[in-house]
Amino acid sequence: MTDMTTGDHGEEGGRRFAVTGPDRGADSSVAATGRAIRVTVWGENVHERNEPEVAERYPTGMHGAVAEGIEELLGERAVVRTATLDADADHGLSEEVLRETDVLTWWGHAAHDQVSDEVVERVHRHVLDGMGLIVLHSGHWSKIFTKLMGTTCTLRWRSEHDRELVWTVDPTHPIAQGVPHPMVIDEDEMYGEFFDVPAPDELVFLSTFSGGEVFRSGMTYKRGHGRVFYFRPGDQDYPTYFHAGVRRVIANAVEWAVTLRPRRETPVLLRHDTEDFYRGFDYTGALDPSARVGS
Repeated sequence: MTDMTTGDHGEEGGRRFAVTGPDRGADSSVAATGRAIRVTVWGENVHERNEPEVAERYPTGMHGAVAEGIEELLGERAVVRTATLDADADHGLSEEVLRETDVLTWWGHAAHDQVSDEVVERVHRHVLDGMGLIVLHSGHWSKIFTKLMGTTCTLRWRSEHDRELVWTVDPTHPIAQGVPHPMVIDEDEMYGEFFDVPAPDELVFLSTFSGGEVFRSGMTYKRGHGRVFYFRPGDQDYPTYFHAGVRRVIANAVEWAVTLRPRRETPVLLRHDTEDFYRGFDYTGALDPSARVGS
């Protein structure tokens, strides 16, 4: 697992990871080359640095636990690197890193406002171009998720050691394969409806809690050419990212989120002449003839 913060080797919680970075000369299409999925696991890493009990619970960081789960289940099918808020001015998400990322996972909570707007715009563009995005737990209120959803993404919550049952409502979905029905999480934070997000393309999981609340806990969306999956479990006060079922869902989602296209590109406005089905003209401005470029 590559750690974006430490050069040739990563070191977190006393563990060292040899760099297994992506092949920089590889084609951007996983389908075209059969190469491993390039995954970047992004974590805020604020609770782990500031709260000893969270650091003890997640000695390699929450991002480290998520990355380890993906590596454990996907093996050679994935090459995983991690990045954090304080990695550098780009939070470890430079243009080069995102260009070499097939799927980005995102966990944030205490420092949503500290994420650079420039980085959010960059991530947003790459999602529209075809990068997969998996938003975890409190990432529902991140700048990138609210931008992609276009809503407040608010909900009700309680952190009082609720038992969560994660029910599979679409057993044929690729993300649900190998996931217990229901998946029992003995303790976690409660999220409840109403969850202010657009109606999903697909509802995969529904959670119920000790207090009777229900929550749409696994949902998919398409934005531009990119696939987006939101998955609810994973508060910093509980060891949720070591849960075998949770790890299975995230690993399945990584494979699902890969966009099978020959190259990554932004959808553009094209004018086509009559009977000219294959060559269009794109505009850099709104219907600006001077900006027309033949393609």
